[in-house]
Amino acid sequence: MSCNPSIGGLAKGTLVREVDALDGLMGKAADAAGIQFRMLNASKGPAVRGPRAQMDRKLYKQHMQQLLAAVPGLEIVDGAVTNVLLEANHGGNATTSKAIAGVMLASGEHITCKSVVITTGTFLRGVVHVGSKTKAAGRLPSSDTENRSDRTAEASTSSSSACLTDKADAIAAAAAGTLAQTLSDAGFSLGRLKTGTPPRLAADTIDFSQLEHQPGDQNPLPFSFMHMGGPGWRPASRQVSCFGTRTTAATEAWVNECVASGRGAKFGADMLGVTQGGCIEPRYCPSLETKFRRFPNRTHHVWLEPEGLDSNVIYPNGISNSMEEEDQLQMLKTIPGLEEAVMLVPAYAVEYDYVDPRELQATLETKRIQGLYLAGQINGTTGYEEAAAQGLVAGANAAIPEEPLIISRSEGYTGVLLDDLINRGTAEPYRMLSARAEFRLSLRPDNADCRLTPLGLQLGLVDPHRAATFAARSTEIAHIHQTLQQVALPTHIWRRHGLPGRPDGGKASLADMLHKPDTTLEQ
Repeated sequence: MSCNPSIGGLAKGTLVREVDALDGLMGKAADAAGIQFRMLNASKGPAVRGPRAQMDRKLYKQHMQQLLAAVPGLEIVDGAVTNVLLEANHGGNATTSKAIAGVMLASGEHITCKSVVITTGTFLRGVVHVGSKTKAAGRLPSSDTENRSDRTAEASTSSSSACLTDKADAIAAAAAGTLAQTLSDAGFSLGRLKTGTPPRLAADTIDFSQLEHQPGDQNPLPFSFMHMGGPGWRPASRQVSCFGTRTTAATEAWVNECVASGRGAKFGADMLGVTQGGCIEPRYCPSLETKFRRFPNRTHHVWLEPEGLDSNVIYPNGISNSMEEEDQLQMLKTIPGLEEAVMLVPAYAVEYDYVDPRELQATLETKRIQGLYLAGQINGTTGYEEAAAQGLVAGANAAIPEEPLIISRSEGYTGVLLDDLINRGTAEPYRMLSARAEFRLSLRPDNADCRLTPLGLQLGLVDPHRAATFAARSTEIAHIHQTLQQVALPTHIWRRHGLPGRPDGGKASLADMLHKPDTTLEQ
């Protein structure tokens, strides 16, 4: 989790449920590592609600590694892929002249295979900007934050294990330059996008007494359908609160002064092989500089999110920027509660290459190279959830291309996401929104298993345990539907209980009553 320590949200939570319905691991890991669960838009209709949870970064990583280790037949190789190996295409898709032959590791080792899924995130020729300072990378090493945190400093010793961990983390943060050049040489249309992340703050230097308290839901709901069978599911981890503050007029004045003076990062799209884009940042997750330019004379929410139960690191969601480090320190002093906050790591921006997703088929296989699949930010999307949905589809199709997994717009948000990408492309980081889905009334987060698990069963993606759980849940749902249709009462009985009944005075079933506005099952 290289950015926000959370999973889900509006529309994004539906994607997580869809990944889980197809037996992906994201929902299970999130349920195990979640330290605050909330249903966004809970007061609105079920079609636009969004399950969201704060994660403990360390727990999420641990549980994901455990889940991956338990996957039958999966071999995990610890190494950095520097390039793909190609060969002449002697069969299969006759429209491509090249086919995948394997991958090359930084060690020089070759791994031969017929299918490769590239999920480079922000690392494809990535450049990190901390103000005017730049570095070829897809992110800053996470150990930079951990080693500066007061509470974790004792754990970050000079021991050999700690040094190995830091070295591996630094390797994982490096930019993928050779791979970008290979894609460009193969004729792929590349663009340039930008994203950013806020500074990390020391929790014990923040004045929480000034801040808005935001607890989680009293009765939290899990992401995974595997955890919905029994009554009273509770998160495995201790639950914590988030806190809210806002920018001020002084914040806006300072940021505008820094921008006007020319201080801060400079971006461009003059990279070799880049033919479109222009370091465009996410429209729905803009930097602080962009917020004040686009929405002047307003204050903006800043949500302080803990990064873990035993971590002293706070993620201040809402103040992503690429200002100079000393300017960021001054900016923090203008925000209530953060006047004395210690900045562990400064905010920074990342610019990176992406491939025009119109280069892809519906399976996420590229049209130019047989056996090469792309998923995540390399396709122009933004967010863990969008990447997970693409990764599942690409992985399933790379494994068994003869039986493709294709999800239509009417079947899931995943289908909307992929259809938008491969047919329309994107010139800015694409974020999933419920407004993009014309079938959103039926594509709810609570029925993702009913929509997609049968497809997963048909293609062999779902293991026997989930199949049995889904069968039991389907039987229960069918029984409830039957009961709602069969139980019918005269209008005068309904009116006696404060409900309208039918205008003609005839009988109305429970299902009929639930169709009426403001009528709930509890009533």
